Amino acid sequence: MRIIRNIFIALSLFCMISCEKERVYLWNSEWDKYDTPEEKPEEPVEPETPGTPEEPETPEEKTGKARFVWIDAAANFNDYANDIDKISSDMAKIKNTGFTAVIVDVRPTNSGVLFNSSVEAPLTRVDAWLKMGYNWVYRTEDFDYLQAFIDAGKKVGLDVYASMNTMVGGCLCPYGLGEDGVFYTDPSKKSWATVVNTSDGLVNSLDLEDTGAKFFNPANDEVVEYLLNLLGDLAKYDLDGIILDRCRYDDFNLQSDFSDISRQKFEAHIGKKVQNWPGDIFAPGQSELSSPVTDMQKKWLEFRAKIIHDFIEKASAKVHSVNPDIRFGAYVGAWYSTYYNSGVNWASPKYETSNFYKWATPDYNEYGYADHCDIMIIGAYAGVKSIYGSSEWTMNGFCTLAKELFAGDVPYAGGPDIGNGSGFENGGQGAYMPMIVDVCINACTEGLFIFDLCHIKMHNYWSDMKKAIDKYLETLK
Repeated sequence: MRIIRNIFIALSLFCMISCEKERVYLWNSEWDKYDTPEEKPEEPVEPETPGTPEEPETPEEKTGKARFVWIDAAANFNDYANDIDKISSDMAKIKNTGFTAVIVDVRPTNSGVLFNSSVEAPLTRVDAWLKMGYNWVYRTEDFDYLQAFIDAGKKVGLDVYASMNTMVGGCLCPYGLGEDGVFYTDPSKKSWATVVNTSDGLVNSLDLEDTGAKFFNPANDEVVEYLLNLLGDLAKYDLDGIILDRCRYDDFNLQSDFSDISRQKFEAHIGKKVQNWPGDIFAPGQSELSSPVTDMQKKWLEFRAKIIHDFIEKASAKVHSVNPDIRFGAYVGAWYSTYYNSGVNWASPKYETSNFYKWATPDYNEYGYADHCDIMIIGAYAGVKSIYGSSEWTMNGFCTLAKELFAGDVPYAGGPDIGNGSGFENGGQGAYMPMIVDVCINACTEGLFIFDLCHIKMHNYWSDMKKAIDKYLETLK
């Protein structure tokens, strides 16, 4: 009897221990998981079926920080626009490679959306590089593009974020493909386009022959309302997050926007009239700051940062009013020292910009918008030979400096463009992947960001990326 009693006690204690559940605590970000065992109960718990203990729980795999891969709409359209099975198979491949999240572009620069919206028409084509050259890629299927990614991603355990090109309303496509987008399908929206300070005077950007994306004027209240309604539709999806891309002024380098709307708002901002518009700020065609920077130019940079800040604040409120559980944020280029060209202060308002940069007013920091975001994605777009370092235009420098700029207001992920003139575009650079992952994932509070999926596929970086992520995961054991 003593032997039977000892066996029973041993089995009871084994079951008691095996039934102990682990608690998961979050540290820095929702992907950094540390196990903390609960205290043992004061009294032993008898098993429901004596002599048949439960199987011990398998310790939860440490997944570490997040690993995002961006899926540009145009660059990947030929694969996914009409093939829901390809979406499903590639989501599984992305997961198996070691990524934890995808960021799916659902509104490219020529506008038109890849989700259900009452505001903007569905996207039916994009201009993209194909094997036969630059041409249109058409969408002929009618399945819900975004929902297909959500379904496929959730099935394999990927977080799914959606991104949209924000301050764009169409494009003048290169190589003679012509015009496309809401600017051109609805001529009444021409007044929404940015006005450029050219050497020939003020010109609506739609009247310029420059090819590429055509931008909205961010100071236009009708534009703001239009985009907020668009975001409201997007937030109805069961997404993990929404990331705004191109939420900025256009690429004319300080030459926009000089519309009448911007003049009125700028004058209200500084509390006086501008007698010579825009000459008191910039001479016709001027695309760089004066040396030294004039007080009026500093106030102009401050004003543009305020316009984007105010939009971000409204956009965040709009998204969270529809779904408070969606993370809201933006993609920005990590080159903060010159990002004033885009009219954006993506730092924390706690970061005193004027202490470090002569182009900033003492109030410039008030229009840092990081505190209105739940997550930020930074493009640490240094070249393949500039991974290490402590300054801008090195991957490590970009990612490390961002920590000071964000001042703890928001978690962020960063990483390189593994294509597009960065040294990766010719392929054969797989040996650098472990360095990239190590530098970016450890320097950023949220994790790693890679642009773009098309480059991984084009140069077959799948196995190289998996080895790099696996090497990072080994450090967690």
